[in-house]
Amino acid sequence: MSYSGKIVWNKVKMVVFDVDGTLYEQSKLRKKMLFALLGYYALRPWRLGEMRLLQRFRREREKHPAYAGPDLENAQYAWCAEGTSYPVAKIKRVVQQWIFDYPNQYLSDCTYPGTKEFFNALRVNHIKIGIYSDYKAHDKLRAMGLQADAVVASTDPEIDRLKPDPKGLLYLADLLRVAPEECLFIGDRPELDGACAERANMPYLIVEKQPFTSFNFYDNLTKLLTTDLKPTTTTYESDIYAS
Repeated sequence: MSYSGKIVWNKVKMVVFDVDGTLYEQSKLRKKMLFALLGYYALRPWRLGEMRLLQRFRREREKHPAYAGPDLENAQYAWCAEGTSYPVAKIKRVVQQWIFDYPNQYLSDCTYPGTKEFFNALRVNHIKIGIYSDYKAHDKLRAMGLQADAVVASTDPEIDRLKPDPKGLLYLADLLRVAPEECLFIGDRPELDGACAERANMPYLIVEKQPFTSFNFYDNLTKLLTTDLKPTTTTYESDIYAS
């Protein structure tokens, strides 16, 4: 279920994050990547088809919501190759370069304000941090300077599912020994992240759409968390009169 009211933080044992669009602003990254791609392929016009490959790769994945099958890691490239003259090995090289490797240099600049502080607040309050990403996320997290207790991707052999299939969330909860209802999933797409959480019986939040310069979603969560879990002190008469 989504949180429509106040989060009861003392009942939250783990916060699970999606990555793309949840921890960083995708539109800002895409602008940087567009300039990089145009600059690269303007000098190599005979390879412009590779840019269309990147679009096709993402589009084909979007066509398979809740896909459940063996070897998703390789299946996603086979979907992209079908009906084209490009071999799978070529597609893998292009995708690795432009989707998994090259953008990482920009991620620190695109990370949402307040993200690191919220991660730190979770650690201080002994709340576990999980990552459930559509794509492999270890390098992205390093680029953003973020650490988690467990990181899984849809393409991991233990998962082999695309959202909104809930297997990834349930696997994380089981791995870190937390009941799904004691978790909070934060994503950016209601139709995928929200539906995934609902199928896992896991409370969730959808990142608010705000301009990057005034983005305060994570700052607000940090304030709520630290306020709700602030230790309370009781003043006794003996304390009042102690010298």
